[in-house]
Amino acid sequence: MASDDIREGEIAVTPPPPTDAGLVFIGRIRTPWTARSETPRQGSFDGPICRLEIFEPWTQALAGLDKFEQVQVVYWLHQARRDLVLQRGHGHDGPRGTFALRSPVRPNPIGISAAALVGIEGSTVLVRGLDCLDGTPLIDLKPDRCVHSVVK
Repeated sequence: MASDDIREGEIAVTPPPPTDAGLVFIGRIRTPWTARSETPRQGSFDGPICRLEIFEPWTQALAGLDKFEQVQVVYWLHQARRDLVLQRGHGHDGPRGTFALRSPVRPNPIGISAAALVGIEGSTVLVRGLDCLDGTPLIDLKPDRCVHSVVK
């Protein structure tokens, strides 16, 4: 299925023109997946190691991150449609509203994943648990303080 195909029961709208939210991508995510059909529906802490390549001048912001076991990775789903309001989710018996699904197709395609911190090599953060395409722009990275025993 092409990324712009609409399945039975789905509804697309014409979104309003975008406004500049002032986002700055802080890096790029490297994963083994180059097509949406290959990408897992949910990341897993025993999944493959993925690389968060942090751009200058943000590399100094990694100081102290190595003390945590998990991080929240916030990214821009740059290849996702942005116009569906009703979608057919996988495994669901009928269309649902976009806000009732974890689909990457959203008005503002922002992804958030909890990831296990494997290590830091210079300006690259190694994690497990992502479910995005190779080359995905990185918006933010935060320690996951909701996990018990997060500080190493």
